[in-house]
Amino acid sequence: MTTQATNTPAPVAAADPVTLLRSRRYLQLLVIAAVLGVPISAVAYGYLVLSTQLQGWLYQDLPGALGLAAVPAWWPLPLLGVAGLLVGLVVRYVPGRGGESPLSGFHPGGGPPDPVPLLGIAVAALVSLGFGAVVGPEAPLIAIGGGLAAATVRLARRGAPAQTLAVVAAAGSFAAISALLGSPLAGAFLLMEAVGIGGAMLRAILLPGLVASGIGTLVFIGLDAWTGFGTFTLALPDLPPFTRPDIAQFGWALGIGVAAAVLVAAVRWIAVLLRHRVERHLLVATPLIGLAVAGLAIAYAQATGHDVADVLFSGEAGLPAVVGTHADYTVGALLLLLVIKSLAYAGSLVAFRGGPTFPAVFLGAVGGIALSHLPGLPLVPAIAMGMGATCAAMLQLPLTSVLVASLIMGSDGLAVMPLVIVAVAVSFITSARLAPRSAAAGDSAPETGAEPQPRPAPAAHGAGRSSV
Repeated sequence: MTTQATNTPAPVAAADPVTLLRSRRYLQLLVIAAVLGVPISAVAYGYLVLSTQLQGWLYQDLPGALGLAAVPAWWPLPLLGVAGLLVGLVVRYVPGRGGESPLSGFHPGGGPPDPVPLLGIAVAALVSLGFGAVVGPEAPLIAIGGGLAAATVRLARRGAPAQTLAVVAAAGSFAAISALLGSPLAGAFLLMEAVGIGGAMLRAILLPGLVASGIGTLVFIGLDAWTGFGTFTLALPDLPPFTRPDIAQFGWALGIGVAAAVLVAAVRWIAVLLRHRVERHLLVATPLIGLAVAGLAIAYAQATGHDVADVLFSGEAGLPAVVGTHADYTVGALLLLLVIKSLAYAGSLVAFRGGPTFPAVFLGAVGGIALSHLPGLPLVPAIAMGMGATCAAMLQLPLTSVLVASLIMGSDGLAVMPLVIVAVAVSFITSARLAPRSAAAGDSAPETGAEPQPRPAPAAHGAGRSSV
């Protein structure tokens, strides 16, 4: 889940953070971050709204506009077939290949994309999200935020230092991803762990991003008489209260962690088998995979009577509906959804563009609901542990996985956190042990499920020079 690595600055040694914080140019960076925070947050918000409205128009409004009395069962087939072709054309012919495959995992830190590759990233992901592919919006948001911020600095100051571009781009990514997660702190936490920022320079590098995302939050919450646009929230509504865990639930945490790692390893294994075939026959394979994803969704809907949307899309919008009506799902329907969504996810990881996070979270929640029918495992901790464990296995970011699961659980997040931490830790270790050692080194979440490798120092570390 990376932006296209264009114009990546060379690593530089970090200066004394106190010297950096006292420098005039660092204060200028903070002002730039504050100024860019609002427009970039607004663009990110608009992108999310546009992708959601595109889904509604294609799957709800368009059939009626074409004179169809009801949405036919076959409707996803032409949409996802066309989506595969459009994404394949972007990948083949547009510089930057529409961004990297979501199978590559989540490892920002390359240079911000140039304008033309950025346009390809935005278009490929919008088609994938709107037409029903099983990918999330986090990758294009990070690219859009970083690319727009860097482009603004380039326009305002020709020949700007690479370190300045890197820090400003990171601030733009902070602001954009915070629009999705609903919190500047959540966005900072995710990018901090993904990039691997640490040490004495942590505060100096994170501060511009926090300023950009914090000021950008005004777009959602409003200022004075302006009420704002409203926030995106990941929290599940109307969950039953959960007070405290018991010993049996910690035993379940061990099992759920292992099961989640095995499930995600299977998804990655299928995706890797498909990827080489897709890359050799791109313009044929991507529509075929789109048709296969649609066929899986149709088969699930016909077998269970539930909506194709359970299988299609990233899952962050559909998860509240599934959890809220969990009593209407039999265990068989839940298990079938788990298998079908996993297969659709594996195909989407190689044929479409977007992020890998929310489909993995959705799979964990569905698995948790199914397991909650077993004795000693209430619904709330089962969902929380499932989400955290699958997220950790897919992203290889254990701290972020705990945070995401806790945010989604809302008021129950603190009570379930000890269980989530155990499930995430077990999943993270198990996924590392399941990974083939022969995979190529260097990916933070390798395409083949390989062991996580140490991440290179991000370009943003260039902020360490007082010449920023």
